[in-house]
Amino acid sequence: MRTEEMLMNIGPQHPSTHGVLRVVVKVDGEIIKEADPVVGYLHRGTEKLAEDLQYTQIIPYTDRMDYLSSMVNNHAIVNAVERAMDLEVPERAEYLRIIVVELNRVMSHLVFLGTYLLDLGAMTPFLYAFADREQVVDFFNRLCGARLTYNYMRVGGVKWDTPDGWLDDVKKFVPYMRSQMGMFHELVTGNEIFLERVKGIGKFDAETALNYAMSGINLRSTGFNWDLRKNKPYSIYDRFDFNVIVGENGDCFDRYMCHMNEIMESLKIVEQALEQIPEGPVMGKVPKILRVPAGEYYSAIEGTRGELGVYIVSEGKDKPYRLKFRRPSFINLQLLPQQLKGQSMANLIAILGAVDIVLGEVDA
Repeated sequence: MRTEEMLMNIGPQHPSTHGVLRVVVKVDGEIIKEADPVVGYLHRGTEKLAEDLQYTQIIPYTDRMDYLSSMVNNHAIVNAVERAMDLEVPERAEYLRIIVVELNRVMSHLVFLGTYLLDLGAMTPFLYAFADREQVVDFFNRLCGARLTYNYMRVGGVKWDTPDGWLDDVKKFVPYMRSQMGMFHELVTGNEIFLERVKGIGKFDAETALNYAMSGINLRSTGFNWDLRKNKPYSIYDRFDFNVIVGENGDCFDRYMCHMNEIMESLKIVEQALEQIPEGPVMGKVPKILRVPAGEYYSAIEGTRGELGVYIVSEGKDKPYRLKFRRPSFINLQLLPQQLKGQSMANLIAILGAVDIVLGEVDA
């Protein structure tokens, strides 16, 4: 019996592509022979626009890259400029940055949890995950007046201090969220249908991940222990006790478990930061006009989806000559054609969802 190969488009409007991603697949029956991701539908030219912007003006543009982790993106750009200019950030501002960044990591992982289970056909976990995420959204709304693109961080500190009672409310949220994780594990992790969909699916090893320059959970799910917060500490991460979560098999299940367990570690960091946070100013002494000394600079942080790097080429002016972002979603997506080859069409959605991309960061 002979079947003819057929080309199919998955996306760019498909809800399970997590944004405007198009995957052109060649199928023989239900089996994928080739897969070609097509990106660029959300390209806004952020790096080119930055060449005409002062360094402080670039910050809001980073909100729109990984729009599920705007605080993290803000941290990447301000950290890069501060290192290049050798600026000192007040202690309280550093702690506030860590608190909001790790809360944002929790938020992003909850979106992964909800949407991934929705991809696989489960509605209930999505509703619970977004209900818990909404609490963090409310925290950020009170802090900076926005619910998605926060623009809270500044070169030299943060925009302003927390409103009355904000830190106390975050402190109450931490044990609540911990208890919710037990509920999620009971609801999802042992589910037989879920395990059939993700166990042993989309596997790759550490060598492959490193060859493709993957980072974040996609790399750690293979058992490779690498987290910039531990391996190359920046900000004040060296003051906190937390574990780097790694997997064993590099499959979709391990990537799911890494997301779940990283939520617990982020809560641990937030709890310690709340206990240690000192009083004091939240903005350091910075020049009115920021001019990065002439030269080339690279700085990276551990973003929600991997190593989020900022490469600056400066001519000593108030605007960068060239600005390049190392966007982990874009890099992690490169392995997808190899992952999908020989898989069924049903597994395509499970594999793609586990890579956990955000198209705003893929396209920039």
